[in-house]
Amino acid sequence: MSVAVGVQELSFAYNSIHVLSNVTFTLNAGDYCGLVGPNGSGKTTLIRILLGFDIPSTGSVALFGENPLTFGSWDRIGYVPQRLVAFNPYFPATVEEVVGLGLLSKHRFPRRPAAHETASIDRVLKMMDIVEIKNKLIGELSGGQQQRTFIARALVSEPDLLILDEPTAALDPEIREHFFGLLRDLNERSGITILIVTHDIGSIGKYASTLLYLDKKVIFHGSFDEFCFSADMGEYFGPFSQHVICHRHD
Repeated sequence: MSVAVGVQELSFAYNSIHVLSNVTFTLNAGDYCGLVGPNGSGKTTLIRILLGFDIPSTGSVALFGENPLTFGSWDRIGYVPQRLVAFNPYFPATVEEVVGLGLLSKHRFPRRPAAHETASIDRVLKMMDIVEIKNKLIGELSGGQQQRTFIARALVSEPDLLILDEPTAALDPEIREHFFGLLRDLNERSGITILIVTHDIGSIGKYASTLLYLDKKVIFHGSFDEFCFSADMGEYFGPFSQHVICHRHD
């Protein structure tokens, strides 16, 4: 089985503060992994290192066997950030145009979607239930609608690996559950490897295949069945919380 993400003995410190310590794990191609942990546990820092935004203090990271700093196939990666702090609400683009931007990594100049790619755009607009607003300017949308638009942008290129950092924070509970299920369907149908950072630790077990619990170091990484029967995790979380998380007794 091929490895999509490989992390070995990774540590990271910022201003002498240790954020991550000796983190090691592997995501195989086709995994749907929920990355969870308390605030300040290093989840977003780990994502930034995977994407090459930050350089680890020690250890190594590989995406499909390549160092993120020299990775040459970013069209294989879809990314949805935690929040769009740099987003200009007056950016003069429609929902359809923003989604189409997700195809540009595959293009040389001129960088605009080709006519045959319209079907791909229409597919993800429907998938994220935003067809009816496709002609609206992105700045006219609610936070939840904007987030669905940017999720669609990440999906439109049909990436091999989808990395999402708290993508459901602006979504209402019904849409959030639908979205987790949508990711599961994408994972099962298309084999997309998914790594999703989420605070919904009580929900992700219904959908994901593996759990990575991080608190500056790896507390647990494995299947939810393994989590369910782990005496160490029962001691760490308490038996009640352990089985709320695992969703093997619903």
